[in-house]
Amino acid sequence: MRSTHRRRPLTGAAVAVLALLGAGLPATLAGADDKQDDKQPDLTRFYQQKIKWSKCEGMETPRDLRCGKVTVPLDYARPEAGTLDLAVARYRGTGDPRGSLLLNFGGPGGPGVPELASSGEDFMDLTNGYDLVSFDPRGVGRSSPVSCGDGTDEALEATDDGDDANNPQAALKQLRRAAAACKKNSGPVLPYIGTLNASRDLDVMRAALGDKKLNYLGFSYGTRLGAVYAAQFPKRVGRMVLDGVDTLTEPLTEQGLVGAKGQQTALEDYLDACTEELTCPFGQDSRSAREQVVALVDSLDEYPVPSDFGQDFTGQDLVGAISHALYSEEMWPVLTQALNMLVHDGDTRGVMALTGGGFAPTTVPYRSSVPARPHEPPEPSASGTPTPHAGLVDAEKVPLDNLPAALMAINCADDPDRPTAKKITDNLEDLRAAYEDASPVFGPYRLTQVLMCYGRPAGTDFIREEVRDVDTPKMLLVGTRGDPATPYRWTVETARRLGSSAVVLDNKGKGHTGYGSSKCVHEKVNDFLLFGTLPDDGSSCGADD
Repeated sequence: MRSTHRRRPLTGAAVAVLALLGAGLPATLAGADDKQDDKQPDLTRFYQQKIKWSKCEGMETPRDLRCGKVTVPLDYARPEAGTLDLAVARYRGTGDPRGSLLLNFGGPGGPGVPELASSGEDFMDLTNGYDLVSFDPRGVGRSSPVSCGDGTDEALEATDDGDDANNPQAALKQLRRAAAACKKNSGPVLPYIGTLNASRDLDVMRAALGDKKLNYLGFSYGTRLGAVYAAQFPKRVGRMVLDGVDTLTEPLTEQGLVGAKGQQTALEDYLDACTEELTCPFGQDSRSAREQVVALVDSLDEYPVPSDFGQDFTGQDLVGAISHALYSEEMWPVLTQALNMLVHDGDTRGVMALTGGGFAPTTVPYRSSVPARPHEPPEPSASGTPTPHAGLVDAEKVPLDNLPAALMAINCADDPDRPTAKKITDNLEDLRAAYEDASPVFGPYRLTQVLMCYGRPAGTDFIREEVRDVDTPKMLLVGTRGDPATPYRWTVETARRLGSSAVVLDNKGKGHTGYGSSKCVHEKVNDFLLFGTLPDDGSSCGADD
């Protein structure tokens, strides 16, 4: 996933990605089962709420899409400490639906409501059995969006290989300033962001929708969320599909290198195909094309070009756009057209359209500590004083850097490892070299995954240690052999950790996830979700499907 956040010009080729900023520490949670006792907080009022559906305001959506909100505790360990609203959207099912199917399209940091509005047609056959529902997770989109404001620039400069490349101490200071800026601009939700709390939110949504079991379809990061839910609420799992399966064990350091290598392979595949066409902006020689892409990124980092947002478009913005377009071969013609607009006309509109994120300038970041609106008074606490409440944000006020800020906040919250000052000081040059060797285009982009959790509170070890051997009904895991973001071996490893409940479908095609690109995968997923028919464990879909 990628943000349209903009920044001031930075010289040098190895600038870290905007999309890997943020921080967070999840709240302490109850045990990983469904049991409640007198010592646990009373969450009754959250589980008994009903969603009021109405026309979606403030954004263009299909006429039959309806929007609403679900209120959840800011801190599940202390529900009296405050609440926040989560944006949700729904397509009603046809006939006699068996309940709701919740979709998470990935990220982390991707808002689900606009994605359901724009790509809902791809899932309409599932309305034969379900209401289709998606949501903006806490800290994302309209649900108390986090932002790093000017801290984004600090973080980028900390990992740049420019004038301060040999001064790790300066990098450490900038990373600390970046963390402080994220805290300042994000409001009270930041310490409670992360997949463990998002999973708790998912269960509240399930209840608010009136479902006894959670029926769920998660892509990419959404598979991590689904796996955590299965570990926390095994008795409430209905039919669950995880497509483009994320790792539950590898630290961010390894994930970054894997991602850089996978994206480099996908880029080379694209350029091989592009240079066979006369319309390719880089000519007809694939080796020269690879060199030209690196040169274009470097040039835009040193000399950014104006954009319609009033802020400059940089090389790292281009890296994010290319990364997003490489997820599917169906996007390649669109990428070629966008690159032609950029290379020949200096027009950034095409490549900017490939990116996701918020809408508002980061110079006016959203503060999620705002009080409730006058017609929505906050709930009183046990002491009789109002409980702080963060309502939904207008779509046009979502900060441009929300996606990268949320992405790093969630990843940091989910990973207990932290790079120490000594490791950064001693190894910064070697780290740059390793990531640039993995990919001269995406390596610097991914390096920030190693560094941006520095100085943040320790993340949870729950995912790495406790998400295993889940006692749930059978669930379907789809792994794609040529996936540039989530390698097939992660599917196998995650299935092994989840235990006998996991059934693996081997998709021998290319692209990130299989449901939207393989007719075979699409049919097998639908058969399971609609009729409960599972393929045999280890069965496959051919590349041509």
